[in-house]
Amino acid sequence: MQKSDGLQAFEKPLVSLPHSLRYLILERLRSLTQYEPVIGIMGKTGAGKSSLCNALFASEVSPVSDVVACTRDPLQFSLQVGERIMTLVDLPGVGESSLRDTEYAALYREHLPRLDMVLWLIKADDRALAVDEHFYREVIGEAYRHKVLFVISQSDKVEPTCGGDKLSTEQKQNISRKICQLHELFQPVNPVCAVSVRLQWGLRVMAERMIRCLPREASSPAAVQLSAPLRTDAVNKKARDDFGETVGSVLDTVSSMPLIPAPVRTVIQSVRDIVVSVAHAVWNFFF
Repeated sequence: MQKSDGLQAFEKPLVSLPHSLRYLILERLRSLTQYEPVIGIMGKTGAGKSSLCNALFASEVSPVSDVVACTRDPLQFSLQVGERIMTLVDLPGVGESSLRDTEYAALYREHLPRLDMVLWLIKADDRALAVDEHFYREVIGEAYRHKVLFVISQSDKVEPTCGGDKLSTEQKQNISRKICQLHELFQPVNPVCAVSVRLQWGLRVMAERMIRCLPREASSPAAVQLSAPLRTDAVNKKARDDFGETVGSVLDTVSSMPLIPAPVRTVIQSVRDIVVSVAHAVWNFFF
């Protein structure tokens, strides 16, 4: 089955609807299958934004430098896996200087409305969180808190460091305390994640939480962009369920449109569950 066949699978349960209405629904479903997510990456200079992106996604997406702040201007990447495209906006890191932070605040406000998600990185060994707190409260604000997923980065650097190939029990305990600290300080909408790119630790849990926190229309196309080890059964199930629910919402929206005759509305409502079942069945062919 091709993607065009997948769309055709929706036609059968909609065949009793007027042609114009059926066409409208199919076009909205087509648009849904072609959705292109936009994810922003925020955090202080040196928080490891570029390194984390390289670990999460299927292709290298940003330059990495251990010496200087290599991301001063907003870098935008169109990631592509097959026909699927996702935009990643790597925003300049805050905390370089008060002058730059003032400039960056306006930049962030410009980008926030179009972002599906904001990954906000905080280094595990960073105790100076005043700048992060200021930007979260003054720039992110109430309007966009639901978009933010806080990520404790470089967890292998939390005390007591040992340089080994896995985190010690003491380090994990201190990471848990750091998570509690961030929950108390920021009161985030979404759970706080903790990762270590060097140790490949916490990435799978973070990927699953990303998919859960994304808007429903964005989760499937974003899941496609994840590196293969991170596209778990849990990720696929959540994305598939989101797709089905969003397809159902399309029919609900059309059904509630003004001037839809009552008999036609009844038909839409009667086939809704069938169309959602089709969405689950053909999900693999789209994503």
